Amino acid sequence: MRRLLLRWYRAHGRSLPWRQTRDPYAIWVSEIMLQQTQVKTVLPYYRRWLSQFPTLQQLAAADQQTVLKAWEGLGYYARARNLHRAARQLSAEGGEFPQRFETVLALPGIGRTTAGGILSAAFNQPVAILDGNVKRVLARLIALPQPPNRALNQLWALSERLVSQTHPRDFNQALMDLGATVCTRRPACLLCPWQNYCEAYNQNAQSELPMTESRRPLPHKKVGVAVIYNAAGQILIDRRRAEGLLGGLWEFPGGKIEPGELVQDCIRREIREELGIEIEVRDRLITIDHTYTHFKVTLNVFNCNHLSGVPQPLESEEVKWVTLAEIDQYPFPKANSQIITALRRMAAGSTKTS
Repeated sequence: MRRLLLRWYRAHGRSLPWRQTRDPYAIWVSEIMLQQTQVKTVLPYYRRWLSQFPTLQQLAAADQQTVLKAWEGLGYYARARNLHRAARQLSAEGGEFPQRFETVLALPGIGRTTAGGILSAAFNQPVAILDGNVKRVLARLIALPQPPNRALNQLWALSERLVSQTHPRDFNQALMDLGATVCTRRPACLLCPWQNYCEAYNQNAQSELPMTESRRPLPHKKVGVAVIYNAAGQILIDRRRAEGLLGGLWEFPGGKIEPGELVQDCIRREIREELGIEIEVRDRLITIDHTYTHFKVTLNVFNCNHLSGVPQPLESEEVKWVTLAEIDQYPFPKANSQIITALRRMAAGSTKTS
């Protein structure tokens, strides 16, 4: 099976930039970016990242805002914060990426699969992996009679048994490629080097496996958001606290609409609670629907005027008045970038009218 997979990989494996290097830092960056993100999305970010932070030491020397700006749009921002924190930790300890599994696993943001991916790709160590693609391949291989996440110990044991002791780097990359390009949700079994060994194929059950768990509907949050202007035409933004969802990113202030509450009343209340100022809520700018991993959100965004009070970061890290021309200097969540686009469109329209 190992020989067949490696032969298939030599003929059909994807040419990816992180496969052209043995630099553990560059491989580490790719592994973190590829967590819950598709290769085609990662590629431009990966190239820009290594252009901006070509070494572990340069990443460690950067401030968090620069790091988050480089990550902007890639999502799951805790990955960027953990990557930055781990780089600073390693830089303080001498700047070398560790080669012991337990040491790598102890770094912020690195789990068992990521550690295995780095150690096998950078140092050719025979360490197993079990990402989403590999789970699907192995679950079909043994016709797993339950969802993969309920049989992780069994799948880890299988991955450890299969990994090549002589060519672990290529074997793990091949296993991921097999899941990404052949053993997909709609498998191309006739192209698979493991077809004869696959229990799901032999039972004609490849379309039913792996089994999935029933998912509850995602909760839906409705939020009021304020784009607040001062007399000079500047816009108020605030920076989220470092930990938690979207930590360290800038946003337009606002909050959750309470049951039975009008969106305009919500915005006035939230701005009073978060910033300690009074505002006038004017016209609606845009409505945005966005989906996160565990919930959906609808942003009801209104143009507002600052009336009184000095903005205070009562619920955030800091607040700033900025012009629309300056706003690109700050890292924003993806949904907020749509607000910025709407503001630019509105500004362009008012310029034409005047």
